[in-house]
Amino acid sequence: MAQAGGISIHGVDIAQGVAARGLQVKVYALDPERRLITEGVLGANGVFDDPIITGAGITAGTYEVEFALGAWLKANGYSAREAAFLDIVPFRFVVTRVEEHYHLPFKFTPWGIQLFRGV
Repeated sequence: MAQAGGISIHGVDIAQGVAARGLQVKVYALDPERRLITEGVLGANGVFDDPIITGAGITAGTYEVEFALGAWLKANGYSAREAAFLDIVPFRFVVTRVEEHYHLPFKFTPWGIQLFRGV
């Protein structure tokens, strides 16, 4: 069943094939000025369980999600060298239609990321 409105985030470490449990995320609204709207960690299934999933507090405008990837890599068995390449990973996007759902699958390794609007 399709979900209407809101922003959802799902993180997966594709190098190890595991959900990014405990990955810290912060979500900012950037219009008219940068303000933190929520923060927390991804759950056991790699999903951010927060009221923004159903659209709470979401209006049309520009948003930024910050992923604390370096700290997560370090805490999850990666070497200091691997954990040092990517630190805070920001992703900016624009919500133009608040009635639509914006799903952000965040897939990563210590050396790169893939992030897009999913379904």
